[in-house]
Amino acid sequence: MDKARTTIVIADDHPLFRGALRQAVTSVLEDPDVVEAGGLDELTATLATTSDVDLVLLDLTMPGVQGYSGLIYLRAQHPDIPVVIVSANEDPVVIRRAIGFGASGFIPKSLDTAEIGAAVQAVLAGDSWTPPDVDLTADDDDEAAEIAKRMATLTPQQVRVLMMLSEGLLNKQIAYELGVSEATVKAHVSAILQKLGVESRTQAVIAASKIGATAKASAPIA
Repeated sequence: MDKARTTIVIADDHPLFRGALRQAVTSVLEDPDVVEAGGLDELTATLATTSDVDLVLLDLTMPGVQGYSGLIYLRAQHPDIPVVIVSANEDPVVIRRAIGFGASGFIPKSLDTAEIGAAVQAVLAGDSWTPPDVDLTADDDDEAAEIAKRMATLTPQQVRVLMMLSEGLLNKQIAYELGVSEATVKAHVSAILQKLGVESRTQAVIAASKIGATAKASAPIA
C-alpha cells in the first residue's frame, strides 16, 4: 500500500520555534505526520523507530549537535533522507558550507511561515532551496574548503568521536558514552587523524573548529 502521509522530523531545542516550523509545515501539506526532537540523541532514536521519513529540518546548534556535526552525521547515517538546515545564521559562507556537506536546503529562521512552507515544499518536490540572494558558486577559504572535504569522509561514529574530542572527553569517557571499548575509540581517533591529515587529537579539534564543525567554533553558528 502506498504511503499516505508525509513524515517530517523537526530537530530543534527551542519548543517555540519547533511550533513555528510545525505551523509552517502543516500550512502547506495535507495532514502531515510531524515528529519533534530536541537533541541529537532524540533525533537518532526517532529516525531509528520512524519509517519512511521524508525530510529532517535540522538546527545547527542543539544538544549533541555543534555546527555541521549533526548534518555530517545524518548524511552519513541516513543518506536517503533529505536534511534541510534551519538556522538563525544567514552568513553566505555558512549556507554554502551546509550545502557542501549535503544539506538539501538552508532556511533562515528570519523567514515568515509562508516562506518556510514554500521552501519545504520545494525540497519535498526534489529541488534544493537556499535564500535567492546567496551565491552558491562563490569561492571560500581554500584551507577551510579542504578541511570540509576531509570532514565529509568521516563515518557517523567517527563524527561522534570527534564531537566528543572537541568537548574535552578522554578516551575512556568516550568509550563509556558510546558503549564501546577504549581500543575501539583509539582506532576511531587514529582514523580521524589520518582522514583529516593531522598528527594529534588537538590538531583534529582545531581543524574541525576552523569550519565550525565542532563545539569549539559553534558559538557563531546558531
